[in-house]
Amino acid sequence: MIVGGGIGGLATALALAGHGIPSHVAEQAAAFGEIGAGLQLAPNASWALSRLGVLARVHESAVFPARMVWMDAVNGEPLTTLDLGSAFVERYGFPYLVMHRSDLLEALLAACRANPLVTLRNNQSFTSLVDRGDVVDVSFADGTTMRASGVVGADGLWSRVRAAVVADDAVCSGYIAYRGAIPMADVSAHAGLDNVMLWTGPDMHFVQYPLRRGELYNQVAVFKSNRYAAGAEHWGTPDELEECFSACAPLVRTALTRIKRDRRWPMYDRLPVTTWSRGRVTLIGDAAHPMLQYLAQGACQALEDAVVLADAIASSPDVDLSDAFRAYQDARIERTSRVQTLARAWGEYWHLHPGDELDRRNVFLRSRTADDYTHTDRFYGYRGAP
Repeated sequence: MIVGGGIGGLATALALAGHGIPSHVAEQAAAFGEIGAGLQLAPNASWALSRLGVLARVHESAVFPARMVWMDAVNGEPLTTLDLGSAFVERYGFPYLVMHRSDLLEALLAACRANPLVTLRNNQSFTSLVDRGDVVDVSFADGTTMRASGVVGADGLWSRVRAAVVADDAVCSGYIAYRGAIPMADVSAHAGLDNVMLWTGPDMHFVQYPLRRGELYNQVAVFKSNRYAAGAEHWGTPDELEECFSACAPLVRTALTRIKRDRRWPMYDRLPVTTWSRGRVTLIGDAAHPMLQYLAQGACQALEDAVVLADAIASSPDVDLSDAFRAYQDARIERTSRVQTLARAWGEYWHLHPGDELDRRNVFLRSRTADDYTHTDRFYGYRGAP
């Protein structure tokens, strides 16, 4: 039983089916779908998608940016560049992709629907489970109960399955995001339309990149709200957005006018844990290790989880499933904990205020070469090893 039919849940079902293992995906929504716009997929995600057999389908709607460009959002000057061309592909075996979240989900969904080992059900809202040692009974809001050999919680940051394994709370960073994709024809021509553009400033950043074969342009504005307080509702408002970005360079201020104000996304994560498996219940993706978005590794780590989990189950078919779940956890928990922790630190590095630390950072960034992959190897070179 896989609880949650998002990217991680469908990838897990597909990975299990690749080993001949049937699964049931329970999705609470009336239809399978993804909220949000852009998604960055580093080579470690492409490795997983290749294992799942959907990489060619993903490439049909993806964009292959030429480089990542880091800009100073206040003065508009470049800080550093990461070349994503031939040297990058040769080093990691796969290109860097950017795409619409819904396009990735559709690729996974089509593959699941075509596989007789995957059962997909909507309107199944998980409420509770009972691990009976040899099976797990799973209950849903409509009063139905299903029995499974094991349960994989793939139900995201606010995972209900997680409560059966870990007692903790999500942590709000005080940052909030506004995002949206606009037609490429509506974007003013300037350098960067074939790049992933990152603009950073004190307590804020702005990200831009093309989507869907270059037909759309994704934009995300993120800032720290001075009004945030635990339990408060009115914080991160559009007027704060305007105020935070008011001192930015003209290109950023102009682009900001195309960001919709009708919805905003508070940014949460959780602290790394020492275990996310208990008996015949385990977690993947944001249910196991939700992280802030600064490393663009959330979906990548979920895809890695799916492949490693399926491999662990398939490698020991005669072993108790709880042992396979622990083996999967042991193979993944150190890596994902490190990514969670580094994502927080990377956000702090982006959002520095004027001062000595910012000056030292900028001197370092300007000194590095575009083909220096020293700091990306740990993320992008993963191929299933701990």
